[in-house]
Amino acid sequence: MTEQLKEIGTRLEELRDICGVSAEEMAEKLDMSVEEYRKYEEGQLDYSFSFLYNAANVLGVEVVDIMSGDSPKLSTCVVTKKDQGIVVKRNQSYNYMHLAYTFRNKNAEPMIVTTEPTNKVPVMHSHEGQEFDYILSGTMKLYIEDISYELTKGDSVYYDSSKPHSFKAIGDKPLKFLAVVIK
Repeated sequence: MTEQLKEIGTRLEELRDICGVSAEEMAEKLDMSVEEYRKYEEGQLDYSFSFLYNAANVLGVEVVDIMSGDSPKLSTCVVTKKDQGIVVKRNQSYNYMHLAYTFRNKNAEPMIVTTEPTNKVPVMHSHEGQEFDYILSGTMKLYIEDISYELTKGDSVYYDSSKPHSFKAIGDKPLKFLAVVIK
C-alpha cells in the first residue's frame, strides 16, 4: 500500500464525514459492499478513476478534492504546463495526470493516462457522462461492454461512460493517451 493511497483514503473519509454521509450510504451509492468501501478509505484498494469520479459526485465535490485535498479555485482559465498536472500514480504500471485540477465547476475532467503493457484482463468500470480518449503513443485495447477495439497513435474514441468499460496497453510499448471525462 502506497502512502498516496493512504492519503487519498483519509481525505475520502474526512470529506464523507464533513458531508454527513455514512460509509453504508456511500457503499450503497457506489454499488459495493461496506467492507469493500472501507478498504478504499483505509488505502488498501487501488482507486480507479471511475471510483474517484463517482465518489466525488456522491459527495458533491471535485475529483481533485479527493485526490489532492486542494479545492479548485479558478473559473476563467487554467494553463497547465507540460508535465505539471497533478499526478496520481495508482501503482507501478498505471498513473494519470490531471490537466485542469485548479479549475472549479468543470464540465469535463481532462487527463493524460499512462500504463504499461499487460496480459491481465482489466476490471470493467462505469461512471456518469461520456468519455473521449485520444491515443498519443502505444496501443490500447478498449473494452466497452462485450465489444473490444484496438486503437493506436492518432486514433480516438468517444463513448457513453455509463456503460461498463476498461482498457489495457498491449504490445511492447507503454500506452499514453489523453482522456477527457465529460459530465
